[in-house]
Amino acid sequence: MKTESISTPYDWLDRSLDSLHKANWYRSTQTITSKAGTIAVIDGREMLMFASNNYLGLAGDRRLIDAAIRATEIYGTGATGSRLVTGHLALHGELEQAIADLKNTEAALVFSSGYLANLGTISAIAGQRDLILGDAYNHSCLKKGALMSGATAIDYQHLHLADLTAKLEAHRAKYRRCLIITDSVFSMDGDLAPLREIMDLANQYDCMVLVDEAHGTGVFGDRGGGLTNALGIQQDLIQVGTLSKALGSLGGYVAGSAKLIDFLRNRAATWIYTTGLSPADTGAAIAAINIVTEENTLREQLWQNVELFKQGLQDLGIQAIAFDSPIMAIEVGDIPQTLQIAKNLRDRGIFAPAIRPPTVPTARIRITLMATHTDEQIQSLLKCFQHSALL
Repeated sequence: MKTESISTPYDWLDRSLDSLHKANWYRSTQTITSKAGTIAVIDGREMLMFASNNYLGLAGDRRLIDAAIRATEIYGTGATGSRLVTGHLALHGELEQAIADLKNTEAALVFSSGYLANLGTISAIAGQRDLILGDAYNHSCLKKGALMSGATAIDYQHLHLADLTAKLEAHRAKYRRCLIITDSVFSMDGDLAPLREIMDLANQYDCMVLVDEAHGTGVFGDRGGGLTNALGIQQDLIQVGTLSKALGSLGGYVAGSAKLIDFLRNRAATWIYTTGLSPADTGAAIAAINIVTEENTLREQLWQNVELFKQGLQDLGIQAIAFDSPIMAIEVGDIPQTLQIAKNLRDRGIFAPAIRPPTVPTARIRITLMATHTDEQIQSLLKCFQHSALL
């Protein structure tokens, strides 16, 4: 007897998952069973890690681990509530002061993640009567924050100042306020925003500017203050970032004027209505900021590694999208070919996965370097790229 299939409201999930598989867009997790570092045990196999945003190697640093343990022993495992109710710890205030000092701003506010920091900030400072202009390659959280705000959100071409100028000229006068949003370091390409020129345009057209320093914090500047610090930008702007990359912990931040931070405490829903950052993450982040501001060794080693790998790629005739940061993306384009390259690397003990649409417009192998990578480890990666089957 034939059994008829019963339709349910969730049948569309099967069709959508099938479409993801057919387009080679389907993704799954890789299980890591080792401490963060240059060598990782992934799905039971030891591999060289070239896909982590742990740029300074601090996520596995003993000093951060000890700081997290101390904070947990004093405050327990969780903040237990939102910061405005029961979850504001003395440790949170200490971290916010450290971030303000790092970013050379009047104040700072810590969120539970960088994603929440952008969602909450953008949707709080812009509304239906306003205009948001964003780089077309901005991170998802910047784009989603613009949509949540209800403002008119328009992309300008990636790094294209003439297009940004044209859109300001065409649209700025129609709106109450205008916010320009951009990453400082673009996470999937590794190139840098022209921040000085963007600030000049903002001054000319009376715009606010929000810069996401997620991949710049700890990496750029003489004290790890980010690209804004490295470029010596002193104008008033809103700086957002994360504690989860070079700083080796978890959480996000907004740094800016005292008035801005006071406003966000009262209007940023993703801060008001969520539990405060855990004591362990907060303590680890404080320790990381102390390290990056007081020691240059890790940052200097990171940039030496960037130069070594850059020169090695150029010697092999391999072009990355940019050579401006510890992120070097080798664009392939064809998705099956990119997946095959990533598999070939993995077969040779290198973890550097393929990055595909819809995350990026074109498929590529994304390499990230750490200060703790040795010359031998970098040479091992270059030898893999030298193999004719890889490119």
